[in-house]
Amino acid sequence: MKSLRTLGFAVAALAVAVLAPAAPPVDLERAVAADDLEAIKAMGPTVMPRLARLYAAGDEGQRQRLAHLFYRLGWKSEAAKDALMKDVHTPSQGLRLQVQWALGRVSNDVSVVDVLLDNMQNDGQLLFRDKAACALAYDQIHLTPAQKVHLFEGLIRALDDPKVDVRRIAALVLQIQTGQDKGFQFAAPPEARARAVEAWRQWLAEYRSQL
Repeated sequence: MKSLRTLGFAVAALAVAVLAPAAPPVDLERAVAADDLEAIKAMGPTVMPRLARLYAAGDEGQRQRLAHLFYRLGWKSEAAKDALMKDVHTPSQGLRLQVQWALGRVSNDVSVVDVLLDNMQNDGQLLFRDKAACALAYDQIHLTPAQKVHLFEGLIRALDDPKVDVRRIAALVLQIQTGQDKGFQFAAPPEARARAVEAWRQWLAEYRSQL
């Protein structure tokens, strides 16, 4: 009798489980509006093209929030990279900074490295140059060792930039990326800088030969 009662409870529980409605799926737009990172993570990387479409359709504030979301997710996505690249020269301070930081966390395309190097050296605002350097130092999380050669080449070229601040931040990025400085001093006389740059070039040739 006891076993029959137990079986009856089990059948009843199964019936309740079958009849109970399934929990509704979390809506992506609602999760984005609520900044619910964990809910979005649970959906997996396949949501990235949808997030990229939301980015493209959004106003400046929405794009800034989504760029920060891309940064936190760290998932590679060609669609997200393409969407972000359209704002990589925006004059909007908040949006530009989020875009520069997010790009390396959604892509290992060397075009991202190139545009950040260009911003670091040539943007008219010191803030954007400095934060592009930060992105090169900390946010290129998907680069392969061979792709890092491209990054290092650009940074070593920037050591010869006529702008003191560009030489300073390029040297800092190289130090963060490699743990070395080769004795380069951004404010040193040209002859001393040239010797250090040559040491960097020799180091890069050795690095490339070991790949």
